[in-house]
Amino acid sequence: MTAEKIDASELSGVSETALMTLSGRAHQAGLPDAILHDPMAIELVDSIDFDFDKFGRKGQEMALRSLAVDACAVDYLTRHPQATVVALAEGFQTSFWRLSEALPDPQFHWLSVDLAPVIELRERLLPSSPRMTALGQSALDYSWMDQVDSSKGVFITAEGLLMYLQPEQAMDLIVQCAKRFAGGQMFFDLPPVFVKRIAPKGLKSSKHYRVPPMPFSLSTVQLAKLVNTVPGIKAVHDIPMPKGRGFLFKTLFPAVWHFGPTKRFRGAYTLLEFG
Repeated sequence: MTAEKIDASELSGVSETALMTLSGRAHQAGLPDAILHDPMAIELVDSIDFDFDKFGRKGQEMALRSLAVDACAVDYLTRHPQATVVALAEGFQTSFWRLSEALPDPQFHWLSVDLAPVIELRERLLPSSPRMTALGQSALDYSWMDQVDSSKGVFITAEGLLMYLQPEQAMDLIVQCAKRFAGGQMFFDLPPVFVKRIAPKGLKSSKHYRVPPMPFSLSTVQLAKLVNTVPGIKAVHDIPMPKGRGFLFKTLFPAVWHFGPTKRFRGAYTLLEFG
């Protein structure tokens, strides 16, 4: 980690949300009863010159999402130890190091794909590794697919990405991944379907910040149908919400997440299997 604070004020729009999710993870990782072990996220926040307080509350949602995707990735990498992990719109995720710590003999390769300003900041702030490659481009520029050696498996993460795309863009990204990466998997998260209706201009997270609009979402019922409508998808898994801290996140929200009648209304952690 660099000792010099790096200015991140040039980031805006969806790219700026990478700082919001980082702030939430770092805050949760720094608590005495932390649900997520992520010391690098804490160091990263300390290395960035930015007004993180403008985002408002630093709830458990970002840490819980990290726990969910980490568990899916560890499961896949345990069975495909030399697979390539493709982190689309990675922002300031520190998943590479968490997964390297979680696996006894990490051999996986990592491809980080994000817009050039984000990649440039990542490379200034985070350590390099011979197992990591970074591409400064949009996830919708499918030339990144040519950089993936899929012979030993592919695990794609799209944390906090699809909801910010237009519906046709999000669906085409899923379709192209399913077509290209047989035997691979893809993890993504989506907000409840009502969010795009009640907040077409984006949700306010604080007096000083509004999250960008989220035009794309599907209910778990709609997601389950992808196995019949998208060639190459052989299974759709509705991933449970990990248990957090306190009554709301340890008991109530996980129970609501599992409760059948709420499934078409809540958000989703989704794992696709490609055949």
